[in-house]
Amino acid sequence: MKRIFCTLSVIAFLILSACGAESLQSVVSGELGIDASACGIISASDTHGGLHGDGITFIVLDCADGDVLNQIKEKSEWRAFPLDDTVKTLVYGIDNETERIGPYLTDQEGNSLVPEIENGYYRLIDRQVKEGWATGADILHRGSFNFTLGLYDADAELLYFCELDT
Repeated sequence: MKRIFCTLSVIAFLILSACGAESLQSVVSGELGIDASACGIISASDTHGGLHGDGITFIVLDCADGDVLNQIKEKSEWRAFPLDDTVKTLVYGIDNETERIGPYLTDQEGNSLVPEIENGYYRLIDRQVKEGWATGADILHRGSFNFTLGLYDADAELLYFCELDT
């Protein structure tokens, strides 16, 4: 009888846990401050894990049926392309005669996760900023990264959500 009760308790816990799972659209919406609930999921991956929880979360949403672009245009936190040097380095890297830095948002082969975007908007959220710590442009000169980045491709109507923790 005890064994049956324990088994039923575990099953009930798993069912209740699954019911409370947040959708990927809800995660993206909450982190980027827009409503992406009408967007469809194209792909999603998450390499976070291990002792320190380091990794990359990468989600691509198709927002052709939503109002995401209008929301982004209304938000002052979102900036129009071209990318600033910090975001460009994080996403695509810099490779010139004096330095080679990044990219940091890459697949296992070191290729940038985000394809080239010509027209769009972006929002960088530096989750490592604390009073008295490095901020802004200093993000590239730290020993670790903790940031969230949203990139919206206005031509393809795709929203890229990236989260890096090191």
